[in-house]
Amino acid sequence: MADQTLDARGLNCPLPVLRAKQALLGMTPGDTLEVLATDPGSVADFAAFCRVTGHALLESACTDGDYRYRIQKSVTR
Repeated sequence: MADQTLDARGLNCPLPVLRAKQALLGMTPGDTLEVLATDPGSVADFAAFCRVTGHALLESACTDGDYRYRIQKSVTR
């Protein structure tokens, strides 16, 4: 279960990642953010975002065109 959920469905690149970045800024290190998206490009975007920022991409899943990501905020950011 996530500490916060961000509904970014209907938004195209780069908005889902930008909104997630903003949401993570207000969260405590170790908290998890669930992001819901519909943009197929978000798969690569969230993988790169987490790799660059140090946040952990705990889950990346797609069901019927709906993408769900679970990101844990880095303890160092």
